[in-house]
Amino acid sequence: MFRSEIKPALSASGAEQATRVADFRIVDEGADYIVVDKPPFLLAHPTKPTGARTLWSELRNLLAFEIANGGQVSMVNRLDRETSGLVLVAKTLAAARQFGLLMQEHRIAKEYLAIVWGWPEWQTTTVDAPLLRQGVHEPSSIWLKQAAHPLGAPAVTDFNVEQRFHRETSAGERFSLVRAIPRTGRTHQIRVHLASLGHPIIGDKIYGPDERLYLRFIETGWTIELENQLLLPRHALHATRLEVPATGEWKSALPADLSDWLTR
Repeated sequence: MFRSEIKPALSASGAEQATRVADFRIVDEGADYIVVDKPPFLLAHPTKPTGARTLWSELRNLLAFEIANGGQVSMVNRLDRETSGLVLVAKTLAAARQFGLLMQEHRIAKEYLAIVWGWPEWQTTTVDAPLLRQGVHEPSSIWLKQAAHPLGAPAVTDFNVEQRFHRETSAGERFSLVRAIPRTGRTHQIRVHLASLGHPIIGDKIYGPDERLYLRFIETGWTIELENQLLLPRHALHATRLEVPATGEWKSALPADLSDWLTR
């Protein structure tokens, strides 16, 4: 079983982090799969015909020979643009089917690290709260925003507090590093469940202190005012561990922007 730990990338200032997209790193590659460490701010898939750089397009260039000989690029686990960490990619149709079946059976183990507001009163807890797009049952100015709702799709996440720490900021002093283990794979699941516990992820423009900050960011880009309220230019969520039965286990340390903020 292959094991690999990725070292953090070089750090950058908040303004630079909000616009800079670092290169992804190849963690491991087999005949029918490749595992990469995605940096924050890199889109996984094209969302609009703007020609923006995406992990999918970069991998298609990297695997051009395989694709020319019948291969493909199929991302098994997808990460939000701002989320960093491990992504498993199938290089063949057979592998895509195999990994997809394992995902459906919840047999691919995933773990995330998140820096959250406050000190949870619990050490470990589980959130079992179905998720539904908020706009389905009540008005929402953010189309993608999810919310806990009994009519939603099942969603379960285990949480464990790894560290509680003090840091003087413009928006608070108590923060925690939390490990999240999703048992299902719903859109924004970890972010919604942490917010429902009263400990949203720092830097989260949608589920953080005020969803209007997301709309403001869309209009103005990253500003000092937003930094004073959100503290980081991206939500502090990192896919730190991935394990696939009979294939491998991979780990990725916190990237520099999060590890520096944690220890500064």
